[in-house]
Amino acid sequence: MNGPVPGRLVYVMGPSGAGKDSLLAWLQSHLPPEARIRLAQRTITRPVRAGDEQHHSVDLPAFERLAERGAFAFDWEANAMRYGIRHSELAPLQDGWQVLVNGSRGYLPRARAAFPELKVVHVTASLETLRARLHGRGREEAERVEARLQRALAFEAPADALEIRNDGTLEAAGLKLLAALQVV
Repeated sequence: MNGPVPGRLVYVMGPSGAGKDSLLAWLQSHLPPEARIRLAQRTITRPVRAGDEQHHSVDLPAFERLAERGAFAFDWEANAMRYGIRHSELAPLQDGWQVLVNGSRGYLPRARAAFPELKVVHVTASLETLRARLHGRGREEAERVEARLQRALAFEAPADALEIRNDGTLEAAGLKLLAALQVV
């Protein structure tokens, strides 16, 4: 008797302003009904805002209690917030589903240690596009935007990562991601 076929974990990462959230939202709205792909919902210590990534919002003490209880398969800190992926979000892997995680570049080594076979997708854009998007958000002063851009320049993606340039249309980047997931 054959058991379930294990799925594939897809770790989506990239610099702020590359359009990861937009790309994943596009993907979710364009998946064929038969696609066995699930986007893991993150737990984040920030409120849910209209138009942004929909996530489980918790305050810092609640996040720390979840972490202490071992609720997270992954958890990290970035941009003065805590992020986590609960074990329950990865459960579809056991039934052969692909699970996409919106992860942190800095956390990638730990994610790979836990899931050596994970597939890495590096969403990126030109420096000019990143700068324009970050300034357009209006969330940070110019110095913080420039610091983010310097981190983006310094980052070297793994050689086996699939790079998706998100400078053009969201559809073009989305179609490339769909093709990589082998659902088109």
